Formats: sequence, C-alpha cells, structure tokens
Amino acid sequence: MNIFSAKSRPNPPDTLSGRSRHQPGFQALRVLVAMIIREMNTRFGRTWGGYIWAVVEPVAMIGLLSLAFSQFIQTPPIGSSFVLFYASGFVPFYFYSEITTATSSAVMFNKPLMQFPAVTPLDAVFARFFLSVLTLTVVGAIVYIGIGFFDAWPNGVDFGAVLLSLAAACLLGLGSGTLNCVLFPFFPVWARIWAVINRPLFLISGVFFTFESMPEQIQAILWYNPLIHVVGIMRTGIYPSYDANYISLLFIFGLGMSSFVLGTYLLIRHRSYVTEN
Repeated sequence: MNIFSAKSRPNPPDTLSGRSRHQPGFQALRVLVAMIIREMNTRFGRTWGGYIWAVVEPVAMIGLLSLAFSQFIQTPPIGSSFVLFYASGFVPFYFYSEITTATSSAVMFNKPLMQFPAVTPLDAVFARFFLSVLTLTVVGAIVYIGIGFFDAWPNGVDFGAVLLSLAAACLLGLGSGTLNCVLFPFFPVWARIWAVINRPLFLISGVFFTFESMPEQIQAILWYNPLIHVVGIMRTGIYPSYDANYISLLFIFGLGMSSFVLGTYLLIRHRSYVTEN
C-alpha cells in the first residue's frame, strides 16, 4: 500500500520545475541590482551632493592642470587647447583609478552580506564595477561635452577610439581590483605596497606628456605601463593627426582579462577565506 501510494503521487507541474530551473539566474540578478542600489546609497547618500561632487572632482582637476601648465608652456604638446589635452589624459586615468579603488575593497566592505548564501564575492565586485562605470560614463560625457561647448574640438574625432580607450581602462581597473580582493586578505602588506605603486602612476601615465616626447631609455620602461597605452588610444581618437604607433591592444586587453580571470578563479576557490579574513 505504501509502495502503491508512493508510485501514484503526482509529479510537480512542468511550469513549477521550469520556474525553479530559472530561479538561480533571476535571483542572482536581483542580488546584483540590490547591491548596486545599496552601493549608491552608501557612496553617494540620498542627496544630490554626492553625485555633484563626482562631477566636480575631475572637472576641477582638469581645470587646475590646464591653468598651472598654461603659465609655463605656450602651447600643449598636441593641439591648441590645454583643457582638451589634459582631459584626454586624465579622463581614462580617472576611469582606471576609480574602478580599481572601488572593486579592490568590494569584498572587504560587504563582508556582512557574504553570510547569505545567495551573495557571492563576485556580486560585490560587479556591483561596485557597474556603479562606477555608470557614474564615470556620465562624468566623462559631461566633461567632454563641456569642453566642446566652451572650447573647439578638432575635426574628425574618432569616437570609436575614445570608447575603446575607456573600455580598456575599465577592464584594467576590473582586473586589478578583482585580483586585489584576493591578495589583500592573503597578504595584508600588499595593500600598502599597492598604494605605493599607484601613487606615481598619475605622473607616468602620459597625462602631462606624450610618449614620444620622452627619451628612448624612458620609453622602454614606460611601455610596460598599460595606462600609457590607454591614454595613447584616447589621444589618437581625439587628435586625428596623432599617430601613437607604440600602442599594443594585445598587451592591455590581455593583461586586463588575465587579471580578471585569475582573480575570479581565486575568489571562487578561496571564498570562505576571503570573506572571513
């Protein structure tokens, strides 16, 4: 009787089983969106002040650079606009810097949420990454549109190269940030070393100069800085006459992707250690 009853028990409807099959993906999307909203409230608050400051900071930096160097140099290394030249270097650098900083600390600042099985370290990384990209895209658009409104843009701007430069900066920031999420807990001293390494990047990434203006011995060293390639791509897009033949897309995209893949693998493999230390 018991056997007969077990055999005659109806199976769950297909619609229910289908819904359960798709539930994990839908749940992951809900978790990601919820974390992005949480990051928005945490980083910018519930007022417009945080968003306004996100725009004011890069605009003020570009303005200060243009004002300072225009006092000593009659014309910028490329073109005739100091503002446009320094914006072409600072904006891609700012993309990389902000994304790296945000994603490197994603797991550390979201450890309480890691106690929930539905939340993974990668959710925290992606939430900060997507929010940073959205914010920086708006900031970059405001900066460049403002420059075009108040100053003259060169003819024949290649917007494909501009977007390629920003995409490379985003990938490099995501890759280094994801890898740092693992390295920081395992090697706490690496956080200090990383901070020291990144301090001179602003000075050696081509924001103030062009790669070709440096001596050949310096060029041989600077070439291994991926940001010098990212800035070069941006300037080839903004200045049609500028030919940056030193750029290697394979180097910058390979470095960014390999860092992200390695960081993702280590985050999955060592989730318990990363979320508890």
